[in-house]
Amino acid sequence: MSPSSSTTPVAPVTSPRVAVVVEQMFQPVPGGSGTYITQMGTAALRLGGRIAGLAARHPVLREETGLPAHMPLRFSRLPRLALYEAWNHGGFPRAEALLPGAQVVHATTWAIPGTRLPLAVTVHDLAFLRAPEHFTRRGNTYFRRCLERTIAEADRVIAPSQATADDCVEAGIEAARIEVIAHGVTVRDVTGAQVVELRERHGLSRPYILWTGTREPRKNLEGLLAAFEIAAPSLPELDLVLVGPAGWGEDASEQGVPAALRERVHVLGRLSDKDLAAAFQGAEVFAFPSHWEGFGLPVLEAMAYGTPTVTSRGTCMEEIVGEAGLLADPSDPAEIAAQLIEAAGPTGAELAEAGLARAAQYTWERSAAAHLALYAELAR
Repeated sequence: MSPSSSTTPVAPVTSPRVAVVVEQMFQPVPGGSGTYITQMGTAALRLGGRIAGLAARHPVLREETGLPAHMPLRFSRLPRLALYEAWNHGGFPRAEALLPGAQVVHATTWAIPGTRLPLAVTVHDLAFLRAPEHFTRRGNTYFRRCLERTIAEADRVIAPSQATADDCVEAGIEAARIEVIAHGVTVRDVTGAQVVELRERHGLSRPYILWTGTREPRKNLEGLLAAFEIAAPSLPELDLVLVGPAGWGEDASEQGVPAALRERVHVLGRLSDKDLAAAFQGAEVFAFPSHWEGFGLPVLEAMAYGTPTVTSRGTCMEEIVGEAGLLADPSDPAEIAAQLIEAAGPTGAELAEAGLARAAQYTWERSAAAHLALYAELAR
């Protein structure tokens, strides 16, 4: 998959005023969707976009959300759950009532406002259709209702990968309404001293394989742990480091680790952006054998830091890495293990160089320019 838009991002000459739903940023764990909202929004504003955020009523300060300081925000009088119910079952309050003068509405997640204006909806993935058992009954009901509304109401659907676009078509959304716009990646400057400090603070005395994400069943941590157990005798110098908050369902990272490997598996939990960058920079290999993703942003981040990457064949991550990473069947721990051993060897240097070149193609400026072009098209 190649990133959307031209080599040099250019915003439309006259950008319409767009109401962008930013409610995800007030969730305890905004996740990859939160990264998308903040980074795309920041880049869009930098390119001259006229966007303002919509959210429910919150006591949380803007500074705690990570939203750009210069993005205008408009809040409903309703708290989150009440607002979601009102939007999904009555269509009120309309987005244009919250942001008078808006010309386009963009639902950046499944929080979809009622509106009579042109509507774009970003579908990050359709995980609830693939594995409903990983979600609560209430969650499945909510997501299915939002999908029904997207099929009925969205003028355009934004998918971050062709794999997700294909899932959307299978779910009943016409291909002509779907625009594939890849995410970008943000790279922080990391010094050797920062890597050393992170490792000392978390007791990481040995080189390590890194995994990062929200710890939930579809991420296949159980498969990664099984693969590490197989690979461990061939990689006696490497530990496994798991970074990220707990999410849906049972957390395989906190159970099932063989006794002989417990000193080699480190569960760090959620890290700050600064520490996460140092973790990527300091890793020998990045492993991400998820069963599926809508985009797989951690894979792109790993390549951007020059970390050799192993990820899942037959998923959107295969689109992202191209020829710059090693692929394995996520249901086959032995194949994952073999690729970890390969990436940790002499092949790693070639993968690192290829990954850097591949990641350089994905920028938030390109992503934002493609969004702004879509907004302009909808406003005509």
